[in-house]
Amino acid sequence: MPPRLHNKRSRSLERGRTRIESLSMGSVNKVILVGNLGRDAELRYTPGGAAVSKFSLATTEVWNDKSGQRQERTEWHNIDLWGKQAESLSGYLVKGKQVYVEGRLQTDEYTDKEGNKRKSTKVRCDRVVLLSGGGRGAGASVGPMSRTEDHMGGGPPPVPEGPGASEPLTDDDIPF
Repeated sequence: MPPRLHNKRSRSLERGRTRIESLSMGSVNKVILVGNLGRDAELRYTPGGAAVSKFSLATTEVWNDKSGQRQERTEWHNIDLWGKQAESLSGYLVKGKQVYVEGRLQTDEYTDKEGNKRKSTKVRCDRVVLLSGGGRGAGASVGPMSRTEDHMGGGPPPVPEGPGASEPLTDDDIPF
């Protein structure tokens, strides 16, 4: 009879000549959304000084039903973005703006005014990428961020140098 496997990652159950293996795996809590902001982000600070930007994101599913009629369903997601990203991107997260969001689901429990226990599920955002369309400026960079920093949520834009430095960048100027 072959030896049994004994380790944290797998278990082996032997019955006759059949070996059944099961792998124990951790869990995954990962959310990826692409949608449009339903309202401007609201930047606030906790009593401890941590920045949090809250906004709602709409994702829309479109399909044709059995009769060929176009159907549409919109889901609304509450998003919380924390820290430096919240501070630097809050002004760019405006109603109608299309964004890519990565994060994890988080459920909070609270008691409403009538004393009923309630639950609220939101996305605790780890990463935001500003995409085209919507919002003030309709996809153009808004404020001091350059187009590449739009995606990084990073610091100040580079200072233009050389001939033609005062001309605005076009999509043809960007190498990707």
